Amino acid sequence: MRKYLLNLGFLVLAMPAFAVVAKEAIPEKIMARIHEQHPNAADIEAERKTHFGQTVYEIHFKDGESDLIELYRENGHFYVSGEKIDAMNLMPEAVDANLKAEFTTFEIKEAILIVNPNGPGEEYDLTVVSNNQEWSLTINGKGNIIKKERN
Repeated sequence: MRKYLLNLGFLVLAMPAFAVVAKEAIPEKIMARIHEQHPNAADIEAERKTHFGQTVYEIHFKDGESDLIELYRENGHFYVSGEKIDAMNLMPEAVDANLKAEFTTFEIKEAILIVNPNGPGEEYDLTVVSNNQEWSLTINGKGNIIKKERN
């Protein structure tokens, strides 16, 4: 029994630092801020992530015809907007080399640029498929993989 509990504890610690959040679990302050700025916001989805040392909610939603990505601090304050980008044409060249070193074969399904609102720098959120497994990666502005988690 003790071994089971110990293994369970390690499993909990090994769980990803990002997590998909049900719409109902998004803090009320964040939802109020979204609806204040975007009264027609629909199809709201969220993930908890870490960018530039800040724990944030990355909110994906539609506002009319636009697909938007906004990041909010846990207290409801707006952090920064994210932007979907063309994965291979708008990221540092080192990203491709680092991805090839990490994965034998891969396809980038989605790339999001996050620019540091408090100074210089950017990070990239990538969703990568390799060998029928989906991975969530955070890559810094120099192209280095700083977080890698299997979805």
